[in-house]
Amino acid sequence: MKNTFTLLVILFTCVTYGQVVINELDSDTPSTDDKEFIELKSATPNFPLDGYVLVFFNGNAGSTTANKSYYTIGLNGLTTDANGIILIGNSLVSPAPDKIFPDNIIQNGADGVGLYLGNASDFPDDTMATTTNLIDALMYDTSDADATELMALLGVTMQYNENQNSSQTTQSVQRKTDGTYETKAPTPGVNNDGSGIVFNGISITVNTADKNEGSSFPITFTTQTNVTSDLTFNFTLNNSTFTTTDFTGNTSVLIPSGSNSFTTNITLTDDVLDEGDEILKIKFGAIPSQYKRLNDNIEFRVIDNDFTVAPFGTPLNPTYGIVANMMPTGYYDSLEGLSGAALKQAIQNIIANPAVVHAHNYGDIIEILKTADQNPKNSNQVWLTYVEQSRSKLDFQDTGINTGKWNREHIYPQSRGGFKDGTSSIPDGINVWLPTNADDILAGHADAHHLRAEDGAENSIRNNNDYGLTGYNGPSGTMGSWKGDVARSVFYMAVRYNGLSVVNGDIADTTVGQLGDLASLLTWNTLDPSDDFEMNRNNYIYTWQVNRNPFIDYPDLANYIWGAKAGQVWHSNLASNDFVNLKVNLYPNPAKKSINISGLNEKATIEIYNNIGAKVLESKFTGETQLHIDFPSGIYYAKINSGDQTMVKKILVE
Repeated sequence: MKNTFTLLVILFTCVTYGQVVINELDSDTPSTDDKEFIELKSATPNFPLDGYVLVFFNGNAGSTTANKSYYTIGLNGLTTDANGIILIGNSLVSPAPDKIFPDNIIQNGADGVGLYLGNASDFPDDTMATTTNLIDALMYDTSDADATELMALLGVTMQYNENQNSSQTTQSVQRKTDGTYETKAPTPGVNNDGSGIVFNGISITVNTADKNEGSSFPITFTTQTNVTSDLTFNFTLNNSTFTTTDFTGNTSVLIPSGSNSFTTNITLTDDVLDEGDEILKIKFGAIPSQYKRLNDNIEFRVIDNDFTVAPFGTPLNPTYGIVANMMPTGYYDSLEGLSGAALKQAIQNIIANPAVVHAHNYGDIIEILKTADQNPKNSNQVWLTYVEQSRSKLDFQDTGINTGKWNREHIYPQSRGGFKDGTSSIPDGINVWLPTNADDILAGHADAHHLRAEDGAENSIRNNNDYGLTGYNGPSGTMGSWKGDVARSVFYMAVRYNGLSVVNGDIADTTVGQLGDLASLLTWNTLDPSDDFEMNRNNYIYTWQVNRNPFIDYPDLANYIWGAKAGQVWHSNLASNDFVNLKVNLYPNPAKKSINISGLNEKATIEIYNNIGAKVLESKFTGETQLHIDFPSGIYYAKINSGDQTMVKKILVE
C-alpha cells in the first residue's frame, strides 16, 4: 500500500505521462533463477515507455549497500502491448520478454523495485532509494522480515512475501485491481485476472545440442492456433562473430492460411578457418501485433573443427623442455651471488620495477587467461586448474550462475590479499595500463601470475582457504597436477607485493596478508615441477605485464628464500632443470604391489609422497631395484635423488 505522497505522484503522472504500474514480479525461480521477470502495465494500450526506468534496491539493513540500487533497466524504446502489458525478464521466460536481463540478477529479498521517470544514467549502482520522480514501488521478500528502512525511503507500507503459499519458489507477486498485491502462480505477459486480448503464440522448435561445422538441422515455427491469413516474417541466426557467412538456408517464414507450422533447414559452413567455437542465436524478426513470441533468442554452439593443437602437454600429462624460456637476456643477472633478504629484495626489484612493469585490470584478465590457460589439445578451450579438465572458452561465467562455467580464480584470495575492492571489470586491452610498484597492492587483484581459469563451482569450494594438509587439496580423485603451479604463484605474490607473505601452518581465513601452508607449498614445488604449460603462460603474461614469475623460471629459488637452502648464496648455474636431466624409468605404471627402478648405476635415494604431500616411503638403492609397495589406490609422487640431480615422477597405484 503506497502512502499519500506516492499516490499523488501517480495521479499527477497520469495526466502528463499516462499511468504505469508494476504489475507482477517473480524474483525467485526454481534452482538457478533463470525465469525471473518483472511486468509493467499501462492504463492505456500500446503506451510508449520512453523516459521511464526500473531501479532495483537492496533491502538488507546490515550491509554496506543497504537501501541502495544494485541494478537498473532503462525502458526507452519499449511500448506496452494491446493489453497494456510489457514483460522484462530472463531469456527462458515464456512468452519471450520484450527486454532481457541476465539470469540470477534480481535479489530474492527483502528488497524493493521502483519505477521512476528518468534514465538509467540517473541511477548508477549504489544510488540511495528515493521518492523523487517515483511512479510506483513494490517491496517484496522470500519469507524475510520487512525491510523497514527501504520501505520508508520508497514510501510504501506493505511488503509482500513471494513464498507466502509455497516454499518451492514457483509463485510470483501480482497486482490486484485494488492496487494491492497477492501471491499466486506466475502469469507472465497476460493480465493477472486472465482478462484481455488473447494472442496467438509462435514457438521455435530446434535441437539445441552442439553442432559441428558442415552439419545441417531443421528449425520449425509453430503457432498455437491455425492462422487465418498467411503469416510471414523473417528470423536471423547472427550473433557476435557468427554471421551469414557461417551458414546457408532460408530465413524467411511462411505459414499459409489454415496452417500452424513451417520448417526450414540450415546448413553450417565447413570452412578451413580456426574461428573458435561460436554461438548462433535464432531470433525472431518483426511479427504482426496479434501474435506473441513464446520463446526467442535460442542459442546453441557451433563447434569449430579447425582448432589447433600445441606441441606441449597439459598439466595432467606434462612435457618439459619443449617451450623455450623467453626471458630477456640478463633478466635475472642481478640475483647472482646474493642470499637471504638481499636475494628476495633483488627479485622484487625485478618483478615490481615501477619503471618497467605494467598493471592491467580485472576485465583484461578474461582475455589473458583465454591464451595463457589455453588447453594445449584444443585452442578453443581453457584448462581448468583444480578440476584438471578443459572447458570451452565460450563458457565463461558472466552471471551469478556458475554451474558448467569457468571463471577467474585468485590463487592468493582477494580477501586474504587485501585487494577485494578490485580493479575495473571493463577490459581496455594490452596497450592501456598503469605503472605499478611493490606497494601497489590493488594491482594484485588483476595480476595474471596468480589468476587461473577454474570451474566456477570449484572456485567457490576453495573459497579463501589456505593450501596444504589442513587446507584446500583439490577435488577428490584428481591427480594434483596443479599443486606446484599454485605454490609458485603464491611464492610470486609473497615477493611481488609488500604486505603479502607465505607462512607455516593453517592461518585463519580472515587473516589479511598471510597465506599458508609454506611447508606444503615447498613440497608441492618440488613434487610437481614447472612444466611447459607453466612456461608458456609465463612467456605470454610477460607480453602484458612485462614481468615474469621467477619461481617458474627457477623453481629452486623458493628453497633459497624459505626452504632448506635459505641463507645460501644463489648462482643460476646451480639451478638448471634437474628434473629433465636425470634419466630414470619407473615401471609398471600403474603399479600394484611393487615397482621397478632402472636407468641408474649410482647410489640413489627414492622418496614416495602421497597426493597431499605426506612422505609414505624412503629407501636407498643402487642400480636396478624392485621396491615392494603396499599403498592404497591413488596418485603418488616418486622423488629420486642421485648426486646433485633430482627427478620427480607420478605413479598411479591400482
